[in-house]
Amino acid sequence: MNDINGAYQRAIESAQQALRIRDHRETRRWAQKAVSLDPNREEGWLLLASQSDPRASLVYLNRALEINPKSQRARQGMHWAIKRLRNSRSSQGPRLTTARQLITYPIASDAFIRSPAFSWPLILALLIALATLVIWLGSPTFTQALTGGESRPAIHLALLKETRTPTPTSTFTPTPTLTPSPTPTITPSPTPTETPTSTPTDEPTPTTKPKKKKIAGGQYQYPGRPAGVDDNEHWIDVDLSQQRTYFYEGDELVRSTLVSTGTRYHPTVTGKFKIYVKYRAADMSGPGYYLPKVPYVMYFYKDYGLHGTYWHSNFGTPMSHGCINLPTDEAGWLYGFAKVGTVVNVHR
Repeated sequence: MNDINGAYQRAIESAQQALRIRDHRETRRWAQKAVSLDPNREEGWLLLASQSDPRASLVYLNRALEINPKSQRARQGMHWAIKRLRNSRSSQGPRLTTARQLITYPIASDAFIRSPAFSWPLILALLIALATLVIWLGSPTFTQALTGGESRPAIHLALLKETRTPTPTSTFTPTPTLTPSPTPTITPSPTPTETPTSTPTDEPTPTTKPKKKKIAGGQYQYPGRPAGVDDNEHWIDVDLSQQRTYFYEGDELVRSTLVSTGTRYHPTVTGKFKIYVKYRAADMSGPGYYLPKVPYVMYFYKDYGLHGTYWHSNFGTPMSHGCINLPTDEAGWLYGFAKVGTVVNVHR
């Protein structure tokens, strides 16, 4: 135990010395070494946070606060990391827009010469004259002059008579046309000979196929057993939209739990996969993060896997770099439930 403490202290001192001379690569390497030696001491996490991107820094500082909730350095570091994250987001917008240079050119002298245009007063006068003509043509004076004045009333009376005389022509009075009421020819009610309702031999329809039988709580819809999975075979269903994972034996739901999957910047892959390797604990690293001794790791596609999580407990919210983060006790249970070759079905 003393050997581990000594090695841890030497790693911390080496990281601090590298930090003083601004050798960030060595600082990070020694901080990772310290965390791998003893992940339950905050100093290594604080040094690692100082050398990581804002998002990873928040993870490491959160881990340091879990170890020592009263750590002032971790709290100050958290404010620092949040400020960095906000600044990095706000600075992304303006970079996309570049200042435009205004280029001016001399204007040709002939551009100032106005081309002849229509005379608007003349057009207005023509429109007034045209409107006056239209009004006069529609006036009684014009019609009287055209028809000879006195003959107009006679024509008007004739027109009035013609409009009224048609009323007696309401030949519709022969209501006998309603005699088509003998339409009771509809009496062919014998058509009810369709009473041979014996046709309801469709009674086989009551065989309501219970194939879509399994649903779990909430809006989750059972996707059906993946092709190639036997009736009693174990398999895993990951619903990214619900941030929940379901564990099945054939068509029977055995257990489910909230998880954290990849963010939109680091999305989790979708599709049908199989677990190809299992580790009780493994170090995990990537751009901007290093996590030692991650418990119950089960990889199913490249470096995507299901595993336990000791650095956060915000399950139900996307938090990972693409892996499926489970509560550590649930990951321990799954480690015994699944085996190499177990199907993992990931969907939205």
